Amino acid sequence: VQLQASGGGLVQPEGSLRLSCAARAKNPKIPLFDVKGMGWYRQRPGNERELVGSITSGGITNYGDSVKGRFTISRDNDKKTVYLQMSSLNSEDTAVYYCNAQIRETIMSPDRNYWGQGTLVTVSS
Repeated sequence: VQLQASGGGLVQPEGSLRLSCAARAKNPKIPLFDVKGMGWYRQRPGNERELVGSITSGGITNYGDSVKGRFTISRDNDKKTVYLQMSSLNSEDTAVYYCNAQIRETIMSPDRNYWGQGTLVTVSS
């Protein structure tokens, strides 16, 4: 299983950016059996990794306190993709953003926790 994240980059303060992360099976001919919770975490310089937002397969969301009201997490279950719409960005949002998902690869597999490779978001003028 791979989590392929995209959408990071340089953005000015008060700007917006959208991150995407798609869950892909090792064998594209065998679709993933079940993608459960998905989410985004970030690691700012000198800090530990922290929750940005999470979303269940049924659409229930949860956010870290520092992003509430500015960021929106959503998902497309058919595409097995999670999105993070970020608005009113400031320098404190500069970080490497990691997507995360709990996935059952096949009907015979246990649920496993997966991480994407990380995408850098830099907020600067």
